[in-house]
Amino acid sequence: MPAPVTISLDAMGGDHGPSVVVPGIRSYTRTHDGEGVRFLLHGDEVKIAPELARCGVAADVCEIRHTDKVVAMDEKPAQAMRRGKGSSLWNAIEAVKTGQAGGVVSAGNTGALMAISKLILRMSAVGLERPAIVASWPTFKGHTAVLDVGANIGSDAEQLIEFAIMGEAFQSAVRGIARPTIGLLNVGSEDMKGNEKVKEAHAILRDGPFDLNYHGFVEGDDIAKGTVDVVVTDGFTGNIALKTAEGTARYISALLKEALTSNLQSKLGAVIAMPALKKMRQKIDPSAINGGPLLGLNGIVVKSHGGADAKGFGNAIRIAVDLARSDYMSKVGDNLGKLDAVFDHAAKPAAAVGEPLQ
Repeated sequence: MPAPVTISLDAMGGDHGPSVVVPGIRSYTRTHDGEGVRFLLHGDEVKIAPELARCGVAADVCEIRHTDKVVAMDEKPAQAMRRGKGSSLWNAIEAVKTGQAGGVVSAGNTGALMAISKLILRMSAVGLERPAIVASWPTFKGHTAVLDVGANIGSDAEQLIEFAIMGEAFQSAVRGIARPTIGLLNVGSEDMKGNEKVKEAHAILRDGPFDLNYHGFVEGDDIAKGTVDVVVTDGFTGNIALKTAEGTARYISALLKEALTSNLQSKLGAVIAMPALKKMRQKIDPSAINGGPLLGLNGIVVKSHGGADAKGFGNAIRIAVDLARSDYMSKVGDNLGKLDAVFDHAAKPAAAVGEPLQ
């Protein structure tokens, strides 16, 4: 029997609120077997209860925690921290802090989620400015974890090593890879290439005290090849790579749509090919895989796309459950502890909370 776990949900977050969150629970339980999983739904009971009844979600697996306060999708992080206490987002995160839930999922405001999560849960690493956002990137071999993709714009060598530690533990927990390989994104594979922070991180990952399966430097084209299981970079470079991949996927989709709707014969062919085309889009677009964990917090927080459908939200729940049931937190803690022997944390200033790139 799988270990029991409770997942806290911001039921009011995202573009659709309970009309997607509740069907997302149903999608998760049908697709991934929800045995032993319970949910705390934070939000307006008047809106949540009818959705539970409509979807036929069993009452014994869901508990509504009523609040009519909501953090708006366009609210600034600083405003959300000042005014957000008692909101569905705040209460959902606080349930993890108090031990009532093993993880939280929200489709709400990314900046607010990150800021409030950091405020309530705190960071697990002394020098980490913000939680790292990880993208599950489709490759020829499966999925590669790429981080950071937008939270920490500039990262020093220590932070890059922290990303490597967290990404390795994430791939092990969610993808079931026993010894994930790790690569450091660079402009070439030779040791002398790259800026000083990248070269410093490379040397420490190669020769340091961490029990990591470090491959070495990788280049941009190695991401889609699946050369390694985890690709590490700073949020500035990672966000550019992610948005480039997403834009390329949309461009290819648009070209295919144009070609397949140019005449009647093409349209008939498109009807037949549509299932394969949708599958192809999922293979080339990193945004098609919903559920991005915020790594580096003292707790499990998963960000769902604001416009995700029920299936997408159900996948975000699956990631939260897998992380909550794994040894992710203790594995990360063990390796982060080894950083003390390499870096002096005393001189590192705390960073202000700001808007993430993504």
